[in-house]
Amino acid sequence: MSDQFQPWAERTVEMPPDQAEQHEFRRGVAPVGARRTPRTESFPTVSQEPTGTGWPGEDAQQTRQPLGYHLAQLRRGGEWSTAGGLFAFVCWGVWAISSRGDLTSPVAAFVLTLFVAVGLFALARVLGRIVWERQLHRPRRTARGAHLVTGLFLAGVGIAYLRQTDWVMSAWHWLLGP
Repeated sequence: MSDQFQPWAERTVEMPPDQAEQHEFRRGVAPVGARRTPRTESFPTVSQEPTGTGWPGEDAQQTRQPLGYHLAQLRRGGEWSTAGGLFAFVCWGVWAISSRGDLTSPVAAFVLTLFVAVGLFALARVLGRIVWERQLHRPRRTARGAHLVTGLFLAGVGIAYLRQTDWVMSAWHWLLGP
């Protein structure tokens, strides 16, 4: 048994006496021209059987995350949807006020637009899950892509509302010319 203070003693392999006599050891001088044989024994390989446990920490990725984690993930990138929603709301307001009538149908149109935007956001999230997580095997940490798509949609809706307003279009044509 080796000394407790010399842990290297357990890992060293003694050289057979016949090889030790053949090679004269000199510190700092490499044996040139002499063919060296390996001094270590080859150990038999052991096949590894899968246990189903995987790498440490891998199970943590596949466990369910709490609801707060998912809500925080959905909030990241929300500035795109918020900006598009505010732009669409302002443009809708300009269109609704300039129509000079009952606001029931314009409010219903805007609520329907918001429902379509929520559906588009959900569709973008599902497509992101299919493409980004399942096909490319990449984790999604934010909802920026879905928020960007929704914000662009709402900005387009806002432009469409402005294009239906007569005085905005006449001002636009006056600025750009005929």
